Amino acid sequence: MYHFFVDSSQITPDCKRVEITDNDYNHIAHVLRMKVGEQFSVSIREEEEGRELFYEIEEITDSAVIGKLCFIEEVGNELPSKIYLFQGLPKVDKMELIIQKAVELGAFEIVPMSTKRCIVKLDEKKAESKVKRWQAIAEAAAKQSKRAIIPSVHMPMTMKEAVQYAKDMDIKLIPYEMAEHIDETKKIIEAIKPGQSIAVFIGPEGGFSEQEIDLCNENGIKPITLGKRILRTETAGFTIISWLMYHLEG
Repeated sequence: MYHFFVDSSQITPDCKRVEITDNDYNHIAHVLRMKVGEQFSVSIREEEEGRELFYEIEEITDSAVIGKLCFIEEVGNELPSKIYLFQGLPKVDKMELIIQKAVELGAFEIVPMSTKRCIVKLDEKKAESKVKRWQAIAEAAAKQSKRAIIPSVHMPMTMKEAVQYAKDMDIKLIPYEMAEHIDETKKIIEAIKPGQSIAVFIGPEGGFSEQEIDLCNENGIKPITLGKRILRTETAGFTIISWLMYHLEG
């Protein structure tokens, strides 16, 4: 079943009718070629935890798809904890893949970071253009995976800014190639409780500098290991979020 995001203004106060317009209207009417009687689901952008509302197409006009309510699922598809992925800026278009898969796996926010060993450098104009593109990828991934929310993609931060942003989060982790003892990593993850906020820091291709690791240690960000193998930057984030998803949904 196809899933869409709507503003609260597109739904009647009793939720019995929804009006799909603009790009989603075009997608339903002209790309998917859906017909009266077919069903789709929506989430309301303003709802953070998010219900899933199921509608049947009642009418297709020249500018809108009108749906009538079938039922509402109050328990959505979100993880019971909010995962914040702090991702060192990678080369070429890897960030697009990272955002897509992080959203599919359940990340709540993605924060690009400009770190010491980042090869990619973005000025403000380029960053704004990139973030606009990245946010569109996050929305498409949220639709595909039937998320109840669209995770936010932030403007790039420095490492210091990212550490400051994460300071009040409950759990702060940094996979690091010099960390040891996978059993300790398992204990840390198994101790995480639903409802706790989780920050995950992933370095770029060159990893974090010693000074950046020291900064993390000084601010309660725990180095962990993801195993004996060295993972690429785009693989490391997927790995830790997958572990967290498995633990939290269990």
